[in-house]
Amino acid sequence: MRIRPLLAVVGTAVALTLPAITPAAAAGAVLTIAGGDVAVGDVLNASLATGTNATLYSSATGTSGVSCASSEFAATVTDNPEAPGTATESLTAHSFGNCSANVVGVLGVTSITVNNLPYTASASSDGTLTVTPASGSTIQTTVVLRTLLGSINCVYQASSLTGTSDNTDSSITFTAQQFTKSSGSSLCFANGYFTAKYAPVTSGGAAVNVN
Repeated sequence: MRIRPLLAVVGTAVALTLPAITPAAAAGAVLTIAGGDVAVGDVLNASLATGTNATLYSSATGTSGVSCASSEFAATVTDNPEAPGTATESLTAHSFGNCSANVVGVLGVTSITVNNLPYTASASSDGTLTVTPASGSTIQTTVVLRTLLGSINCVYQASSLTGTSDNTDSSITFTAQQFTKSSGSSLCFANGYFTAKYAPVTSGGAAVNVN
């Protein structure tokens, strides 16, 4: 006579414990910091990893081109769903400084400017980061060089860039991402291959992980 009430009590107890162990409650968001999830609207910042340079070389495996000792970016989080998934950011600033060139006929680098911002950055749980321009636009960088014949502008474009994130040091690495010259003199190399490592990526001073 007491079996049915006992089973009802057990069933109720099990039901009460289920919400605490559901995958959704345990997963967390794609972008996290030590204090919890990164919130929509938070700004992510990063500079070059210590001891590294950002380079735009004329070939994927060569060392001729432009090298910059400083670079940094800022991106605002626009979506940060539960993991696994893809978080999105609006890349609003990307700068380069302390640049030099080892191209024949080039005396130095006046400036490097990233055009057509903002871009969209999509960070996936598998560690892939994809940067894309607004619809109808392109990723574009203008390199101003000092030459024996005066100042020249070299404009390079790409449809997208792909990088990888690493939680070991909260880094993002781009390796030999190809740009194609859209305008500029013959001193501007035909293709530019962009390589850079940014670390750590932070939000409010806390290191960001991708889950």
